[in-house]
Amino acid sequence: MGTLGAAMLGMNRSLRLEAQLPLGFSVIDPFRGPHADVIWRINTAFYERFYSDQTPRRLILGINPGRLGAGLTGIPFTDTKRLTENCGIPCPELQSHEPSSVFVNRVIDAMGGPEAFYSRFLISSVCPLGFLYDKGNGRPVNANYYDSAALTEAVMPFIEQSLRTHAAMGLITEEVYCLGAGDNFKALSAINLRLGLFGRIVPLDHPRYIMQYRAKQAVAYVRKFVEALGNSYMESCKHI
Repeated sequence: MGTLGAAMLGMNRSLRLEAQLPLGFSVIDPFRGPHADVIWRINTAFYERFYSDQTPRRLILGINPGRLGAGLTGIPFTDTKRLTENCGIPCPELQSHEPSSVFVNRVIDAMGGPEAFYSRFLISSVCPLGFLYDKGNGRPVNANYYDSAALTEAVMPFIEQSLRTHAAMGLITEEVYCLGAGDNFKALSAINLRLGLFGRIVPLDHPRYIMQYRAKQAVAYVRKFVEALGNSYMESCKHI
């Protein structure tokens, strides 16, 4: 049996969205984009550094990658600054700043830092590839897999296969955390009702929502995440 890191790298190598997307939507696939060589280098470094064992982790599921986060780096809730400064994985070829990554890394720091956090948790997404939507003005914006009923229907087989792959990795599936307490939680709960892959699904507010609408309460949200994730490093919160 291989390591969890090898399983994640293998899944990423196999990602192919062959669905016909609705008009205006396009896929974000960093693994086959113009910077693919860089993406594979930093992905290999990340998963080999933090997941080179078979220890079961708890699964945290976001929505789908955005173009400045995992849509660029291939690693959920990271940007190039956090990869360099927090994880020790430099990426001079690319530069990105993503607010959701800032919040998630505050949670990680409060729980003992990357080594401690990633030894207990795996962050991924309900849909492992992201989407852009162009209304026709030439300025595409990030889209969620549930933003359009037609998009959801088109990508659902891809989503279901990805979730089955995660469930087969040896992760702790009795309790899964969902980032996005509204539409993402509702959609993931419906999928799980059909597939029966996970036990309890725990909803948490999405980091993007927190940083965009509740930034002044970010400290309180960090503490809320730490408590919800069953943090055994509660003392670390005192420095926040």
